[in-house]
Amino acid sequence: MERSGAGDPARTLDLLWRHRAAAPARPARGRRPRFAVDQIVAAAVAVADRDGLAAMSMERVAEELGAGTMSLYTHIPGKAELLDLMVDAVLAERALPGPGDPAPEGWRARVELYAERTRAVHRRHPWLGQVSTVRPPLGPGTFAEEEFLIAAFAGIGLPPDRVSPTAGAVAAFVGATAAAEAAAGQAERESGQTEDAWWAARQAFWRDHFDEARYPAVAALWRAGGLDREAPEARAAVLCHGLGLLLDGIEACVRRSAAGPAGPAGPAGPGGSR
Repeated sequence: MERSGAGDPARTLDLLWRHRAAAPARPARGRRPRFAVDQIVAAAVAVADRDGLAAMSMERVAEELGAGTMSLYTHIPGKAELLDLMVDAVLAERALPGPGDPAPEGWRARVELYAERTRAVHRRHPWLGQVSTVRPPLGPGTFAEEEFLIAAFAGIGLPPDRVSPTAGAVAAFVGATAAAEAAAGQAERESGQTEDAWWAARQAFWRDHFDEARYPAVAALWRAGGLDREAPEARAAVLCHGLGLLLDGIEACVRRSAAGPAGPAGPAGPGGSR
């Protein structure tokens, strides 16, 4: 597992927000840079997409570009900073509507759009699920998500101190399930074996090892047909059904907030006030 947010803070932030900064004046002397930061990031993403995140290194990216490794260091300090740029770049691919952009009507539809586009990004870039963003890259791709989800939840009746945790819960659920789905697809491609074939090769587990008395709830659901879905369909159901439950819970929180405290307020305690 790689971790974002491990590079030099000042240099990483300058690179993440490079398109907001005014372009520096070109030196009167000296050779024009052969590569731009955007090209280096795109090459790094291409390496990770094709060969996996473990294969991504400054040397491998330089090879992808047909350049010497040291030429990359004139633009990006090292792999830690490059990883933040890669993560933020692929998150930005979701093109989430910003302030003033056309967006679906209703907060549920907006969250569903977020989930659909996040799922698509993980399918295109399965390595994204192998990067811990507990310390996130504080770039435009990351903040587009933050702005989009907070805007979706800010006006629906949640208390202000519940808006950010609600957005965080949705982001955590969608990110985890999308990453798991992408990892399953990657395992199929790398092994050449479908998930159904993988389970078929292990049917002896149910006959020789599964103990219905020890796992009665699993056994009952199995007999009732609750575990009969095909593997890809089951993975999609986790995201669709789970997200629906989560959004239903948010709606219940909104209704409780609108109803206010249950029952009339009692008197203040001794020496206290309301």
